Amino acid sequence: MDVSLSSWFVILLAIAAANLPFINERLFAAVPLGRPTKSLWLRLLELFVLYFVVGGIAYLLESRIGNVFTQRWEFYAITGCLFLVLAFPGFVFRYLRKRHG
Repeated sequence: MDVSLSSWFVILLAIAAANLPFINERLFAAVPLGRPTKSLWLRLLELFVLYFVVGGIAYLLESRIGNVFTQRWEFYAITGCLFLVLAFPGFVFRYLRKRHG
């Protein structure tokens, strides 16, 4: 997999993972919960875990391409904020959309 393809793969994976907690009512889209709806705190915890899953996949792809660059706290602050921005459409769909009927 070349650099361009792996970059687009990580971006699309991040978009899907950031919106996943808001689209369905299962934990990580696999584990059914005993109640009909997930709380916001559970969705945020799921979003936090998925951030690190996507980061791990991106790290593995980067290590397969070549040298892995060391990252400091600034990198994680920026990518964390970017992950929250990518989650905004799912948040709007779940909490801000007007329901008719």
